[in-house]
Amino acid sequence: MTESVDVKLFFNFRSPYCYIASKTLFELYDKYHANLVWRPLAGWSGRSAPDRAKIKIPMTRQDVRRITGKMGIPMTPPPITTEPTKAGAASLLAEERGLLREWIVEVMRAEWAKGLDIGDEQVLCAVGESIGLEQEALRASFTDQNYLKQMESNWDEAQELGLIGVPSFQVGEELFWGSDRIEYVLDHLNELRLQRI
Repeated sequence: MTESVDVKLFFNFRSPYCYIASKTLFELYDKYHANLVWRPLAGWSGRSAPDRAKIKIPMTRQDVRRITGKMGIPMTPPPITTEPTKAGAASLLAEERGLLREWIVEVMRAEWAKGLDIGDEQVLCAVGESIGLEQEALRASFTDQNYLKQMESNWDEAQELGLIGVPSFQVGEELFWGSDRIEYVLDHLNELRLQRI
């Protein structure tokens, strides 16, 4: 019997590159003996600092427009003021309820395909309702101190590993940064002979 490996995923809901990754990353877990170890990040963690981000936005928007165009997926940027912490905290609730994949896919769709502000609780509650997350628990998750501390701890872990952005993956000692590096994660899993048959 093939033993599964842990594939850690460091992810920030505010990153357009995480949106891009959300369309292909689940292949890692569906086609290979790999366990998703979820590491959501809050606020600016894993992203360029605000001053740097202002400079990067025009180029990033062009880059992301080209990538999503090639993929054939919608791209409607959300308001620049969008804050991802509540979405990240709620993802930990979704994970506990067995709805993490649905949460990732639908939150990213709301934010980057529809251009909605996922810092708005009403937007997140609508997503939660659509995937079957109980509303009271979802609202409580937005400010759950354990979830918020977990995200801080995730960022500390990412920095200790030397990660510099999102999405990032860790498989054993191997680190991979970027939505365009998923194919290299797949290559590594193939090298480890972990494909499901």
